[in-house]
Amino acid sequence: MSLRSGITRVACAGALLAVPAAIAVAATTPTTPDAGQTAPALPAASKGRLHLRSTITGQISPKSVAASGSGLVTAQNMMYTHTITVYDARTMKLKATIPDSVRLSQFGVKGHPGVSRGAPVEAAFSPGGLYAYVTNYAMYGSGFGPEGKDTCTPASGTDRSFTYRVNLESMKIDHVYKVGSVPKVVAVTPDGGRVLVTNWCSWDMNVINAATGKVVRTLPLGAYPRGIAVSKDGRFALVAIMGSSHLLRVDLRNYRTRQIEVGSGPRAVALSDDGNTAYVTLNAEGRVAKVNLRTGAVARSSTGNAPRSLTRSTDGTALYVVNYESGTVSKLNSRNMRVLQTINACVHPIGITYEPTTRRVWVACYTGEILVFDDR
Repeated sequence: MSLRSGITRVACAGALLAVPAAIAVAATTPTTPDAGQTAPALPAASKGRLHLRSTITGQISPKSVAASGSGLVTAQNMMYTHTITVYDARTMKLKATIPDSVRLSQFGVKGHPGVSRGAPVEAAFSPGGLYAYVTNYAMYGSGFGPEGKDTCTPASGTDRSFTYRVNLESMKIDHVYKVGSVPKVVAVTPDGGRVLVTNWCSWDMNVINAATGKVVRTLPLGAYPRGIAVSKDGRFALVAIMGSSHLLRVDLRNYRTRQIEVGSGPRAVALSDDGNTAYVTLNAEGRVAKVNLRTGAVARSSTGNAPRSLTRSTDGTALYVVNYESGTVSKLNSRNMRVLQTINACVHPIGITYEPTTRRVWVACYTGEILVFDDR
């Protein structure tokens, strides 16, 4: 899989070899049709049906799963197993288990001697997929107090936590960033220059300079900020404020914010490629909203009880949602918001990601398994 621009790692007789990307693509991509012929177009994702391909188990307690776009999928396993597990998207086999233990003093952080442990929540990737940025619900070790609660305020005194940067070539944590209290979702701008982290208990969002590791801005957002989506041109981000009925549009040039009403308990948010449409899970309503960001018009569709995470297909024609209390996964047509399929998944499905290289959907079950679905 390609992690750096121009270099691809491929398997050869059990070894990994670094080869030019052009060679690797030639080896894995169907040959170009003869003159006068056209390559068959892949069917739209909205035309497929979800079928269970594999169930992944082991020492995991996944709160989320995230696809790197370059052939890897990570699971963030909270404080119950204190790990990030990394899988090969094609084979669905475990590639690495990364403990969340760090010596913060090695990164220049004072006040926390010895080994500290985290609680991995969510992940996002740098362009090209070399780095994964992983939030930790809380930190454990010397100098850290009690972890946060589901109900909290900036006055609760909850300890600040850290976001890790994981190098996916070395499979090691190589940087840490001090963020707010109970960080949840993380996102990376398309140019890789900034990392955005929403903090559940401090009710704000940190903007981190990825090159220096410094927090360049902390934006107060209101009660319980969670999901983040960044426009492809990097001009703005949408943040779901779960303790409200609105999204916040954050201008990433001047950091001004504007409310967008969507419905009760917005939790996760995704953007269309052109940046004109937002898709939002409304956890309190049991519905998913489609929001026209130009007109403010909102269309809603019921999916199940407590819809949590959602993801889009690469072609943008389909949405996939996990319904936490219903134990189901719903697939929707993104154009008309019609529910195309709802399937039983597991007890408390909580995370979901669309893996573009295989066109598969990965679902994190909080009870300790990952389900992988073909969508054909």
